[in-house]
Amino acid sequence: MSMNRRTFLYHAGFMIAATRMHAATREYDVRRYGAVGDGVTNDTVAIQKAINAASAAGGGRVVLRGGARHLCGALMLRSGIDFHLADDALLLAHPSPSAYPATGAGIMMADGAVGLTISGTGKIDGQAKEFVTSYSKEDQRWEPKAFRPRIFSLESCRDLQIREISFANAPFWGMHMLGCERVLVDGVTIRNWMDMPNCDGIDPDHCRNVEIRNCDIVCADDAICIKTTDQKKDFSPSHNILVTNCRVTSRDSGLKVGTETYADISKIRFHQCTVVNSGRGPTITHRQPGNISDIEFDDIQISTEHHAARWWGWGEAVSVTAWPRDAGVRIGTLRDIRLRNIRGTAENSLRIDGLPDQPITNVLLEKIDLTIDKWTDFPGEHFDNRPTLAGVDGLEKHKTPGFFLRHAANVQVKDCRIRWGAQRRNYYGSALEAHHVSNLHIENFVGEAAFPERDKAIAVEE
Repeated sequence: MSMNRRTFLYHAGFMIAATRMHAATREYDVRRYGAVGDGVTNDTVAIQKAINAASAAGGGRVVLRGGARHLCGALMLRSGIDFHLADDALLLAHPSPSAYPATGAGIMMADGAVGLTISGTGKIDGQAKEFVTSYSKEDQRWEPKAFRPRIFSLESCRDLQIREISFANAPFWGMHMLGCERVLVDGVTIRNWMDMPNCDGIDPDHCRNVEIRNCDIVCADDAICIKTTDQKKDFSPSHNILVTNCRVTSRDSGLKVGTETYADISKIRFHQCTVVNSGRGPTITHRQPGNISDIEFDDIQISTEHHAARWWGWGEAVSVTAWPRDAGVRIGTLRDIRLRNIRGTAENSLRIDGLPDQPITNVLLEKIDLTIDKWTDFPGEHFDNRPTLAGVDGLEKHKTPGFFLRHAANVQVKDCRIRWGAQRRNYYGSALEAHHVSNLHIENFVGEAAFPERDKAIAVEE
């Protein structure tokens, strides 16, 4: 991808940060501060001493050497350092809750750090098996203990870089960035359990000017998720975020905006990504008062399928939904959504689904080529509306059309195609089905109903 103006601005900011950091080139080997690296000794205090020493000197590289296995609780990273996992260095999450300052803490933490880099080819192991109780074969998931740490908990950081490292077996969210600005995440590999709930891959939350690129993510929960969680402190909106050249595998949503949308989210672009075997493909799940606008998914290859019932997603190719999760809450607007050049195979429809009194507005569906097929043994013939209001069934029985549009306005469907696979089910429906969509324009749409003798190719209800 050529460097556009937005990408250039990211790199310009990082160049300034890198210049400041490399002004102090001294290395701080954690072994010199007492770290043992045998995988048994608690090395938290020793590694923290190395971090503090580097920060106090104005910056430098804190090095964990290859061949070492460092058992650690929460580490507080500081401004101006490069926390470097060299070669095959391994950082192991301490299994005791007492090793972390609070619920939601991370193994790698930062608060207000400027010019922080986390780099290297080493690995962080969250030891998820230490934070679970029992396993449900029916639900295909582990039940978690009351306390689970994140891998990363990075708050209010600026000029942040995370490059090349890998992490695995996250007990909870993997990389949570809250209120961060000017962030580059590049070449990160994530291998979380496929039966661990809430083990998201990367979650920019109230963040601005972020680029996530060249990442390879496998996790049961949302792989890359842009959100604005409910916070007592004003962390500002999520704005200007680019996700490009990433490959994601998930039992929930591969690429997502939401579910937490308490503040505004705008100018988000997912570009040239692959979604593999996920519960949902490109997803916007709008449930709270923030306004969401200017969201684009472009050049996305997908395969989406149904998983066990407690995992959200019924195999939707695309899921863009907007309705409240909590009683008495009026959600914000959802507008200016573009889905372009999306292709692949799915077990369920492309959905655009809003509210009767607040439709999803200004939607472009362009050059989308989908095949609807069925290859898992889980039941179909439903839309998954979760999360919903308490007491409301999140599963809506419905035929499976190719495109499903409901409660939307100013929708353009251009140069799109629907195909039906070999495992055609009797609940498959029209190529395109629309209800209460105003100003709908369809141009060069190719596809017929799964059963033309029964259903119309295009079924529109005003």
